[in-house]
Amino acid sequence: MFESLSEKLEGAFKKLKGQGTINEINIAETLKDVRRALVDADVNYKIAKEFVDTVKDKAMGLDVLKSVSPGQQMVKLVHDELVALMGSQAEPINLKNKPGVILMSGLQGSGKTTFSGKLAQHLKKKGKDVLLTACDVYRPAAIEQLKTVSETVGADFYSEPDNKNPVEIAKNAIHNAKVKGINTVIIDTAGRLAIDYEMMDEIGRIRDAINPDEILFVVDAMTGQDAVNTAEAFNQKLDFDGVVLTKLDGDTRGGAALSIRKQVNKPIKFVGTGEKMEALDVFHPERMATRILGMGDIVSLVERAQETIDEEEAKRLQKKFKKNQFDFEDFLGQIRQIKKMGNLKDLMGMIPGMGKAMKNVDVEDDALKHTEAMILSMTPSERKNPNMLDAKRRKRIAIGSGTTVNDVNQLVKQLQQMQKMMKQFNKMNKKGRMPKNMPFMN
Repeated sequence: MFESLSEKLEGAFKKLKGQGTINEINIAETLKDVRRALVDADVNYKIAKEFVDTVKDKAMGLDVLKSVSPGQQMVKLVHDELVALMGSQAEPINLKNKPGVILMSGLQGSGKTTFSGKLAQHLKKKGKDVLLTACDVYRPAAIEQLKTVSETVGADFYSEPDNKNPVEIAKNAIHNAKVKGINTVIIDTAGRLAIDYEMMDEIGRIRDAINPDEILFVVDAMTGQDAVNTAEAFNQKLDFDGVVLTKLDGDTRGGAALSIRKQVNKPIKFVGTGEKMEALDVFHPERMATRILGMGDIVSLVERAQETIDEEEAKRLQKKFKKNQFDFEDFLGQIRQIKKMGNLKDLMGMIPGMGKAMKNVDVEDDALKHTEAMILSMTPSERKNPNMLDAKRRKRIAIGSGTTVNDVNQLVKQLQQMQKMMKQFNKMNKKGRMPKNMPFMN
């Protein structure tokens, strides 16, 4: 996410490295590179210039702190302006009516249907009942796609396959939700390959008929400045409440995320970071700014972990750790918990310093599949008793998982190292001191 922009901003700040003070000359040199980095990221030129001018004015009036380097001060200034540019704080979904109604809008291919499912799952975790409604009466298989999505996230589903009037379908869906006592309705509307009068008129009529609590505009972040232009056109017609940026896990330069709030004056409410239903984040400007500047995002990482890790399972594992009984069955459970948290490279980018380290590393979304396959190729007894894994069994596991014996040996070694570390930590806890031969201290 924003790798190129992060790299160029880092290069700009290096010009202040080793300099004792901030002055007009080194500020100008640094901010020239910052502006170029923003424009290269497809940020509107006018916005980039205003951004740099604001940072420059604040930098020139800055009281130089002896304990903080000029480079660190400039990073702080740029960070604060990035936060302000993207909206300062997270903006929640506002559902006032019963049922609360959310109307989705956007071009075809922007990810409306997938996001509708992600949002349904997000709201269900907060205790909401959700009815997903199919109002795309034009695109082949659109109804079936939304039905599949609703089944995946466990939401209710409403459609009228023989009705070609999306206004009627939307009104009937809301009535259906009232009858069933469902408190939230998400309406997935039709998109087009480009903005046209018919499309805008139709979604306008749906809005007028149902008076939704929230109108969300869904846009593909990879389209950059085009995304902002499309948002402006939709906002003029719909006066939507918020923006959803999808595909932020792809080759996005960041222009949409950095420009859209300023140009449309509407908040970014959510970002999609993958195809999985779990790959959805509430948009926090401050957290996004820290990630753009290569500082990671530990808060979001912890929140994802809290959402996916089962509390009872965590307590069970803690007991096993204390008894040094961690086995491959537990290992498999941990792998599946990590997979639920989202794209591996995205998760690593949330760890401070890891984003830069992972810049040129290709981490596949299914990077753990070979490990999972090896464990699944073991019998239940072998998973619970790894000491059973002799050469013959390891060869069988390698063949069954499509890996090599060396891969299996490495996996067994990993488990043994984890068990050794747990044993040492248990000794430390009992004696109240750090043991001497810690594996990571050798």
